[in-house]
Formats: sequence, C-alpha cells, structure tokens
Amino acid sequence: MTKIRPIGIKADRNKRIVTIDWDDGTSCDYSFAGLRAICPCVECQGGHDKMGKPADKELLRTAVDENLNLESVEAVGSYAITFVWSDGHFAGIFAWDYLYNACQD
Repeated sequence: MTKIRPIGIKADRNKRIVTIDWDDGTSCDYSFAGLRAICPCVECQGGHDKMGKPADKELLRTAVDENLNLESVEAVGSYAITFVWSDGHFAGIFAWDYLYNACQD
C-alpha cells in the first residue's frame, strides 16, 4: 500500500487557511480553527484511550475562532507536521494520513 504524501503546504494568514497539495492530485484547504479543533494530541482528545480516531470532519468544517492565529508549521520527521498556535498550543502531531482523510468526502 502506497502512503499518500504532500507535495506542497502553504499557510495563508490572511485567509486563515492551510492548503495542502497531495501527490494524488488533490488539494485540501483547512481552516486554522478547524485544524485546532481536530488536534489529535492526548490533551485535546481527552486521554490515551481516545487516541487514534479519525478526525471529526464536521468539526473541521464548522469550527470558528476569529482570535486564533497560526504562529508556525513544523515538520515531524517525514510523516507529519505540527502547528504552533497563538493560544500557546503546540502538542498535536498531524500525520499525513490523518490530514488527508480529514478532507476526503
């Protein structure tokens, strides 16, 4: 099985979205608030027993937080990225498959 990989990642702070272009030709836009809302870290998920679930696609689409800003995006090895948010949160490791599956209908 071939893993999906990003070929481009762009953060637009004016539009407040992160765009990821995937190697299968698809492109996904993720709002800052949506990404923060679906953070996969243990704190945000509510404990270790709730880890590993797919992203809540509805929450990704509907989350709103006009005060939240993206401070930086950092690579985590070759398999994920992490976001540093203006609210001080930075613990979520967003694996490529988690992000890709989150934007698929």
